Amino acid sequence: MDGREPAARSDHGHRSVPHTADLRVEAWAPTAEGCIGELVQALVGSFADLSGARIVGERTCTVLAVSDPDLLAGVLEEVIYRMDVDGELPAALALGPIGGLDGARSVEVRFRMADTATAALVGAVPKAVSLHGLELGEGPGGWTGAATVDV
Repeated sequence: MDGREPAARSDHGHRSVPHTADLRVEAWAPTAEGCIGELVQALVGSFADLSGARIVGERTCTVLAVSDPDLLAGVLEEVIYRMDVDGELPAALALGPIGGLDGARSVEVRFRMADTATAALVGAVPKAVSLHGLELGEGPGGWTGAATVDV
């Protein structure tokens, strides 16, 4: 990321950062799967408070991509798609291990979904994930990721 993280940050977390006309989310975790999960939480938390939302069930999907950053984009796009099409947002999620074969990457995601109509909107609703500035990679302190989202 950009070196502006708190010196004593925990081993996982997320934050929103200022970005002109868009939303920028950043996250860190010991694993790639954990980092993707933190980015989903950052995205949803940027515009919805799900603490009082009604849980409507679980959904699973498998996201396929050619790289780890593209895998991140696919998971975030799934969140936006479920919100737009089904009126649901993930109140919690679990990611299986990221797999790969012949240059492809895949991850199974299980979402515990909340009814968007029962959530409190607290920010601009995301429309799409930008491929510009998309990051997911491993470094000496674990995995870091970032995404810019059109709102």
